[in-house]
Amino acid sequence: MQPPFRNDDLDLEAAVARARPQLLEFLSHHPNWLLTTSRRFLPGVVLNGLDGITDHKVKVSVLLDLLEKAGPATWKQFAQSLCMECNLPLDLEILLLSSAGEGNLSQKQEAHTDVSAQSSVPKGFAQRRHCNNSVSDKDVKQQRLDSPEKYRHLLIDSICRRYGSRRAAGAAAQEQTQPLAFNQAFVNLVIQQSKASRLKERTDKPREGVAGAPKPEECADTAMKVSDLFRSVVPSGTTKVIFLFGKPGTGKTMLMHWICQKWAEGALPQFLFTFLFEFRQLNLLKRKLTLKELLFDLFLQPEDSPDAVFQYLLENASHTLIIFDGLDEFAANMDMSSSSKGGPTLTSPMSISELFADLCHGNLLPGCTVLVTSRPKRLPDFLLNTVDLLAEIWGFDHEKVEEYVSRYFHQYSFKEQAIAHLKNNTKLLSMCLIPALCYVVCICLEYLLLKHQMSVELPQTMTQFYIKMLLIFINKQQGEHAGGEEAQLNCNRKAILGLCDLALKGLEDKKLIFYVGDIPEHVKEFASLHGLLTVFEVKTNGTCPEAGYAFVHLSLQEFFAALCLMVSKRVDKNYLKKKFSLKSKWTLKNEAKTEFMESFHIFLSGLSSKECRTFLMLLAEKDEAWVQDKQDTILQSLKKLAATHLTGPKVIELCHCTFETQDLKVAQHIGSLLNFKYEFKNFRLTPLDMSALVFVMNSGQHLTYLDFAGCLMDVDCLEVLAGCENVEHLSFRSRRCGDDFAAALSKSLQGMGSLKKLELTGGSMTAEGMTNLVQASSQCLQLEEINLQDNRIRDLEVKRVMDLFSRMEKLKKIDLSSNNLSLNAVLLLAKEVVMCQNATELRVRYQSMKDTVIIYFSAPSGKVPRSLHLRWEEKKEHVTPTRHVKLCLQDCSLSSQHAEEIIAILQSCPSLSEVDLSGNKLGDEGCSCLLESLTWISISKQLDLSQNHLSVNGICSLLKSVNTCQKVVEVQVSLCCETAVLRFTADREFASLPPREEPVFSTDDQQNGDENQTPTASKKIRLTDSRFQASDLEKLCAVLKECNSISELDLSYNHLGDEGLLQLFRFLPNLKMLSSLKLNDNQISLNSVFFLAQSLSTLEHIKTMNLSLGHMQVVHLTFWERIRVRNTSRWRSSFLAHPKHEAKGRCFRLKDCRVGPEDVTRLCHILAQCPQLTEIDLSGNSLSDQSIERLLSFLPYLCHLTLLSIRNTTFSPRCMVLLINSFNLCERIRMVELRSSENAFLHLGASTRSQKTSCRLTDCAIGQGQIDELCRVLEQHGWLAEVDLSRNQLGDEGLRCLLDHFYQVPVTCSLNLSHNRISQDGVLHLIDAFATSGNTTEVQVSLCSKATLIIKFTSRDDPRKILRLAECNFQPEHLEKLCLLLEKCTGLTEYISSNNNMTVQAAERLLHSLRKNPGPLKISIEEPWVGKESVTNLLELAVQACGNITEITICKDKTLFQLGIKFPRCLEKVESVVSRLHLYKPGIKHACFYQRVREKCAQLQELRWSHVELHNDEAEMLVRILLPLPELKKFGLTSSSIMPTGIDYLITGLQNCQAIEELNLGYMELSSAAIPKLVLGFREMPSLKRLILNHNNISNDGCSRLTEALRNMHYVEEINLSHNNIGDPGLMNLAAVLLEMQNLKRIDLSGNSPSPAGGEKLMEALAYCKHIEELLLSRNVFGDRTAVKLALCLPHMTNLRILHLQNNNIGPAGGMELARALVVCGLLEEISLSENYLGEGSIHALSEGLPCFEHLRKIDLKLCGVTDDASKSLSHGFRQCPSMEEIMTPEGTGHCP
Repeated sequence: MQPPFRNDDLDLEAAVARARPQLLEFLSHHPNWLLTTSRRFLPGVVLNGLDGITDHKVKVSVLLDLLEKAGPATWKQFAQSLCMECNLPLDLEILLLSSAGEGNLSQKQEAHTDVSAQSSVPKGFAQRRHCNNSVSDKDVKQQRLDSPEKYRHLLIDSICRRYGSRRAAGAAAQEQTQPLAFNQAFVNLVIQQSKASRLKERTDKPREGVAGAPKPEECADTAMKVSDLFRSVVPSGTTKVIFLFGKPGTGKTMLMHWICQKWAEGALPQFLFTFLFEFRQLNLLKRKLTLKELLFDLFLQPEDSPDAVFQYLLENASHTLIIFDGLDEFAANMDMSSSSKGGPTLTSPMSISELFADLCHGNLLPGCTVLVTSRPKRLPDFLLNTVDLLAEIWGFDHEKVEEYVSRYFHQYSFKEQAIAHLKNNTKLLSMCLIPALCYVVCICLEYLLLKHQMSVELPQTMTQFYIKMLLIFINKQQGEHAGGEEAQLNCNRKAILGLCDLALKGLEDKKLIFYVGDIPEHVKEFASLHGLLTVFEVKTNGTCPEAGYAFVHLSLQEFFAALCLMVSKRVDKNYLKKKFSLKSKWTLKNEAKTEFMESFHIFLSGLSSKECRTFLMLLAEKDEAWVQDKQDTILQSLKKLAATHLTGPKVIELCHCTFETQDLKVAQHIGSLLNFKYEFKNFRLTPLDMSALVFVMNSGQHLTYLDFAGCLMDVDCLEVLAGCENVEHLSFRSRRCGDDFAAALSKSLQGMGSLKKLELTGGSMTAEGMTNLVQASSQCLQLEEINLQDNRIRDLEVKRVMDLFSRMEKLKKIDLSSNNLSLNAVLLLAKEVVMCQNATELRVRYQSMKDTVIIYFSAPSGKVPRSLHLRWEEKKEHVTPTRHVKLCLQDCSLSSQHAEEIIAILQSCPSLSEVDLSGNKLGDEGCSCLLESLTWISISKQLDLSQNHLSVNGICSLLKSVNTCQKVVEVQVSLCCETAVLRFTADREFASLPPREEPVFSTDDQQNGDENQTPTASKKIRLTDSRFQASDLEKLCAVLKECNSISELDLSYNHLGDEGLLQLFRFLPNLKMLSSLKLNDNQISLNSVFFLAQSLSTLEHIKTMNLSLGHMQVVHLTFWERIRVRNTSRWRSSFLAHPKHEAKGRCFRLKDCRVGPEDVTRLCHILAQCPQLTEIDLSGNSLSDQSIERLLSFLPYLCHLTLLSIRNTTFSPRCMVLLINSFNLCERIRMVELRSSENAFLHLGASTRSQKTSCRLTDCAIGQGQIDELCRVLEQHGWLAEVDLSRNQLGDEGLRCLLDHFYQVPVTCSLNLSHNRISQDGVLHLIDAFATSGNTTEVQVSLCSKATLIIKFTSRDDPRKILRLAECNFQPEHLEKLCLLLEKCTGLTEYISSNNNMTVQAAERLLHSLRKNPGPLKISIEEPWVGKESVTNLLELAVQACGNITEITICKDKTLFQLGIKFPRCLEKVESVVSRLHLYKPGIKHACFYQRVREKCAQLQELRWSHVELHNDEAEMLVRILLPLPELKKFGLTSSSIMPTGIDYLITGLQNCQAIEELNLGYMELSSAAIPKLVLGFREMPSLKRLILNHNNISNDGCSRLTEALRNMHYVEEINLSHNNIGDPGLMNLAAVLLEMQNLKRIDLSGNSPSPAGGEKLMEALAYCKHIEELLLSRNVFGDRTAVKLALCLPHMTNLRILHLQNNNIGPAGGMELARALVVCGLLEEISLSENYLGEGSIHALSEGLPCFEHLRKIDLKLCGVTDDASKSLSHGFRQCPSMEEIMTPEGTGHCP
């Protein structure tokens, strides 16, 4: 390694070069003296040629060259003469003496000139003194220089004693134990000069919000030597500020000491004086100082004449170096607001911060050089704004680590072993890049190698190294005889703990230097002995210095402070949490809280590791639990920090802390909380940072995104990054990333096994670097995307690079944008891309701000996506996938000269999909050349030639391509928008075009040679927005005429006008395949509208005509496909042909056109002549009443019209009447619909009167005033089926008026009056009319938010009369009136009341009122009180009804009370019954009530109670009175509570239900004792058809007893025993009975507990149930055996409609057999196989059978293991099920329309 000051910097040539400019200027004024003096040193023959030179400067320059070439000795003599005889400027004199080898002025003091005396001596030569002069010139100079020179010698001696090789023996002896002092020969540090303004940003925030990298010139950092620091870059006389920053331990302080030493040795001749101040010592000053006091009192006092020395310093400030070390350690605020504003005076005392600021600003000692060091934090703005040179000390690189280690171990035989050990350990090598850590590592390595030559195990973390170092120092001093580590710690525990307390107190008080009184004697003795504290002189004033002590490095103080927290008994967990926090690279400017704790949190984390636990236990004298409790506190704090929002620098700090813990669980937890994305912006990362980051990332379980934007890092970081296994996306954005960086990155890529995306953007990489990077990337087979945007690649090696890309199987995208690729490179790239087998797209676009160059590649072959059409799924086995390439060369300045090259590229690719050449300069010529070759170019989708300066001639060339290239299916052109696009049909599609129906040709076609039967693809021509006028049509039509296969023609947004429209329609006969014509916005008038309407008659193949003359004109015609008939003669008309879809009719739409009555009349006359016109739409035309009246008068003449629409037109009341009256004008009208008084629709049908008609007038603001006229019109037409007047304003009066009219007309009609502001009074009036009217069959009213009111009338005899009232909010007076009205109602068949505020009393009154019905009556009351009343009370209410009760339903969960009543011919008066009941005493009354119930319910057939609570008396009444009723056929008691005695009594009572057909006791939780009694009752129920006993805990024994009873019940159709506890025994007994049950239609055994054996027996028995329709067997875990058995039995169940086998543990084997067998059940409507892992084969088999299920409505396959392929086959099968309504699959529930 070269030293920072090389010898060639101090040789003759360099010295003369520095002095020459000033020397030449000085001697140019004295050429004769120079010539005379030169004769003493040079031969005369050499000087003879100078006489001819007249220019003084030239002559002086030549003489100086001769003197320099004469050799060092000659130059030395010349320089000494010049200095002695001339009054030279001091800086020039110093340079000359340096060149003469007299850097140490103590040898040649007479060579100096006192600048202060120059004013009294004339410039030029000093006058020679006579011998009698008392003092010579030499003596004068010597006298003037005595005092400053003495002080200079004093400085040199002092610095040599402090920092040089002549230190005292005691200091030399002490350094042997200094752990962090570089006692070996100094090794150069890596210093990086920065031209960036990174540190000038706000120091409280990192620049992490900046997206892009800075400009190259702003961020290009360069390596530099120490000698480069002092090269002048500022004008002479200006203060130069040099700022060096670096991380802790990088050697800043040692470098400052070394610079002082080199100055003392004469290696820095430009400086006469050098001063070094440490901020940690300046912290001790409590008073203000002058500059003189700072220099002399605090550094070194002159021995004599201090004023003269200070004056000399002021006059020679440019030769003074002042070093301030450790700005980050300055405790006070660096506040410029307090500095001297009026300019400092030399005698004014100032604070240290003011002195420092004024020195940097040049206010004090202007012209001096100020060198400042600091950690990268807390930097004042004023300093940043005055820095002339900014550089960062990086520490060591790998080469310097090796040099340092080599010097450290130079005396050992194991030197090479030590070097190899570090080289082979990446983590240790990363640590050693920090010089201080490198020294610690060497200490430990030395100790271990001396003890164990063969086996060396070094610590893993920085904390562990510091612990090891402490133990080693103790061991070295006390020797092996002192015992092991435990014994040594016990012996020194008190001193170590004292040192810990000192360190922590110092950090808390911001104190880095301690006096003797601050340190206990035993601590001082221990620390000094082991080299942990250093001692030095501390000067706070001019008096005697004091001894100061400091930790040899700040990090050592932090280590002991952290150790104090972990072992101190005074520190609890809360205090520990408070002290632990992350440090950022950027801190607040005025932060003073934790400024000396850069590594404190890292040491705390390291001490929380398991490896440090024993050490802490010994030191603290505590057990493991106590230590672990503290360690866990730190680990928990770390985990919590990971959950917060962290900037990039803090993430790195967190990773360091995590690495120090060496806890994989903590690392995994923290890695999982960092959101899988690590973003680092604009700060430097070291290899040690990267090691910590990789540790955390590799500990995680997820792939991550790693993003470095503008981060400074060396190539060693990339070596560490190579070990990162979990990075999926890696991104670098920095101008510093050049070819060297790319080469280093290339070596690291192969280690990243999960990397899929690599980004290296915004760098300075060239084509060479890219090639190397791609070469390495080609080995990363998993890599999918490479982004190299914004580099300096320019001309890349296209062929080689594309060859490498082709080897990367998973590669999808390469981005080379913003690399200034030349056009030649782009064309070469295009040529290679189209030839590359896996390249699919090249996208190139040059723009002013950014050029785009992206290459896409095909993904690896795999499964076809699910979204593909099923038809393709069926054929995919027979289709070979074809690679399609998309080529995009936009804005590339391609001209017609490149046309041939482009054609060659395109022709070389057989499978182009899209070609985009837009934005170039091809012009008509280049485009025409390209289009002529189109036939030989394979493009499957489109060719874009937009923005290529095309004219009308170029457009004609495009149109000609429609004829020359059959694959062209669309041409889209716009001259205004500069659009020109051709679209193609793929070869495969073109070859498989379906033949047209009857593809026969006319004689003309045959004469033209068109007998070839190959189908012609239809063409679409869009020539829009091109300002074409009528005059341009001739040229365009001449080209279009040649193409008779045009299907769509769009000439919108041109200037054709009426004339062009007429001309175009004369041309239309040539376009025989035309299906669509658009002429929007072509400036046509109303005359063209009439012309176009007339063309409906002349051109019979027009299908629809959409016209609009609004803000945007619309002319859009569609045409029927025509059939040409084979004939040997010519067609009679070459244009008219038979419409293919003549029966479907035609449509005419005219919108947004102002037409008056006359225009409407004219239009209607034209349209009446149009054949097959089925629809007319005249919306938005502002038609007047007169216009509409005329329009309606033509309806009878429009024979085929089916729909007339008039929307967006405001209709007057008269107009609405006119529209309704159209019923009477045209008998074909079937419906008139008006919406919101603006939209009208008239639907017409065939001319038959049998069809019903409808009138809908919704939201038309119709009130009472319009009702009479409306009804008069409607009464003229007797065929109304529906009148909808909803959402109007009728109110109660309008309702009355309307009802009066309707009851006069015998019609069958539905009248909808919803949302018409009807009140309760209106409802009661309606009920009154309903009660007395004979033609009203149903009234439905709801006054809630739905506001429903529907009335149904009938003109025929209809036995039904239904009244539905819901949420009418009736008050008592309304309810009373309601009852009175219902008393008059005869024939009521159903009364339904829901939530109408009907009380129990009102219900009783209602039941009394309903008594005039000749037939059965059903009464339903739904009110909240139903759920609260007892069964007895509800029965008391029931018996109040007139007539005989046939049904009683009480559902308390639904608050429903329902009665069925039959009325006898002669009714007993209710009053007599009531009075009879009240005559009796309570006991008698109770018996009378029972008797009344028995009488009223004598004909009871249905009794259903749900969720009721039966007391004993109610149960008794149920058993004694209701159940024995002879006509009771259906009884249900479900989800109800009853006393145990009551249930037994109930079951006993069931024995009396001899006529029962349906018994439902579900959810009754019957006991095991109840089942035998129930079985006894079954024997008395010979007619039972439905037995429902679900959810009753029935066991095997109960089931067996039931089956015995079922043997004699031959009419049973349904058995429901679901959700009981029936196992195999019970199921087998049931199976035996099923063999005889021939009428069984439904069986539900879901949710029981049988085994497959029981399931098999059941299936065998079910095979004999020929009429089974519903088989519900879910949740029984039957398994495959049962499924297979069921599959065998299914052919016997031909009537099966519903099959439920959910959650039955059916696997692929059973599923396959079942799926195949289901096809025999063609009546299936519902299948549930969910929650069975059927397997893909079963699903495919089921899919194949789905077309057999014509009636299938619902299928459930959730959680059946349906794969993607199986899902596709299912989808295909579902489409063939015509009745499918609901599909439940793993993707969710879908409802089929």
